[in-house]
Parts: sequence; structure tokens; C-alpha cells
Amino acid sequence: MIYIYKLQYEKILKQARNEFPNECCGYLGGLDSGKDIFIKKIYSLTNTDHSSDHFSMDPAEQFRAVKLMRSEKFNMIGNYHSHPYSPSRPSEEDKRLAFDDKILYGILSLEKEKPVFNLFKIDKNKNVEKLEYKIV
Repeated sequence: MIYIYKLQYEKILKQARNEFPNECCGYLGGLDSGKDIFIKKIYSLTNTDHSSDHFSMDPAEQFRAVKLMRSEKFNMIGNYHSHPYSPSRPSEEDKRLAFDDKILYGILSLEKEKPVFNLFKIDKNKNVEKLEYKIV
């Protein structure tokens, strides 16, 4: 099972709303026991594209976030971004740019009044699997 701490989910939601109408982005850090995955901390990053339909992560921020994640003894669980105007599912561009089939891809949709957050695995053939998770 995948668990995401409520405070971290709320940080993603706040970041997405603050950066609206642009997509927000960041990393998911935590622990993977092999059986369960715990998303314990998010590392928000700057969308250098400042766009509502795609994102690029600032390389210097990425480096600092990974260094901080390691110092906090967390693993790179995955990344996340928002979809301001579209559903919480990987776009064709998201699938094309999913280079690591071992990490999770989180997408928060602000398309409707109630935000929708989903986690996905995307394999090397670009097949998408929606994963179950719990907010704790």
C-alpha cells in the first residue's frame, strides 16, 4: 500500500493553488519497505516553463532537493505535478517524458471544484497503471 502524509498532500494542494494557472511540480520523498511506500515529504520545485499545460523542473533546485532528501535519509519515491485544466491522468507528454519505471508519478487535477490527486506507474512501454493510496 502507498501512504502519503496528510500534511504533505496539503502542501501539494497549496502549491498547485498558489501557482495556478500554471502547473506546479516537485519530488516525492519517503521510504519504500518493499511492501509499503510512505511518502513522508514533498520537495516543491519551480516550473521554469511557467505554463498551464507543461512543466520543466529547475535543474539547480532538483540537485538541492535530492541532496536534502538524501541528508534526511529519504528515497526518491517519485515526482508530482498539477493539471490546472485537465484530469488527473498522464498526458501524452507526461508518458513520453516518464523515463523511470521504478518511481511514482503524482498528478493533482484542479479541473473541477474538488481537486483530484492520483498516483501512477508508467512502464517502459508507456503503459499507465493507476495506484491505490491512503492519506494518513
